[in-house]
Amino acid sequence: MAALGKPLLYGYFRSSCTWRVRIALAFKGIEYDQQAINLVKDGGLQLSDEYKQVNPMQQVPALHIDGVTLSQSLAIIEYLEETRPNPPLFPREPKKRAQVRMISDQIASGIQPLQNLCVLQKIGETKQEWAKHFITRGFQALEKMLQITSGSYCVGDEVTVADLCLVPQVANAVRFKVDLSPYPTIVRINESLLQMEAFQVSHPSRQPDTPEELRA
Repeated sequence: MAALGKPLLYGYFRSSCTWRVRIALAFKGIEYDQQAINLVKDGGLQLSDEYKQVNPMQQVPALHIDGVTLSQSLAIIEYLEETRPNPPLFPREPKKRAQVRMISDQIASGIQPLQNLCVLQKIGETKQEWAKHFITRGFQALEKMLQITSGSYCVGDEVTVADLCLVPQVANAVRFKVDLSPYPTIVRINESLLQMEAFQVSHPSRQPDTPEELRA
């Protein structure tokens, strides 16, 4: 466990949930250490008894911060927002805050879990088709939402938690060879966000545990 002071992030370079938290930490300028939890090595280090003491769900990410260990990416990000509110990741206006949560939940609960490694391992040989189906289904709804809520980014013209969820999910879509041409709003916002430093330094290609052949 990390002592009080610098936070310790348990994660995996390719995990989209971990990536959300890395973006939040970078966006808020929070220095932290990382402990790599390789999800595939030796059957998955997240399944070890040692890591089970960190996160009983045996998933990443987990963040040890301020003397407490938190899991679930959106819960972690909300804690960061409440304890380190600047720069903010939620709008002040209640309707926009609700839209941010709606989009974040759409991705974090309705799309991404269906491509979790443990799910795909159960699916077996049809995992590519499975992932493409559920990403496509989710993106069809998300595109319509963003046509209503977006400005420069997912909700208006300021970066929010919704954007932190969007970018890793688009990367998943690319990984599973989803055709993004029907989703111009998603593509536009994603491309804009990837120009920002917080999204670049947190990218899976730039993490300490990224394999050499995948580094940017």
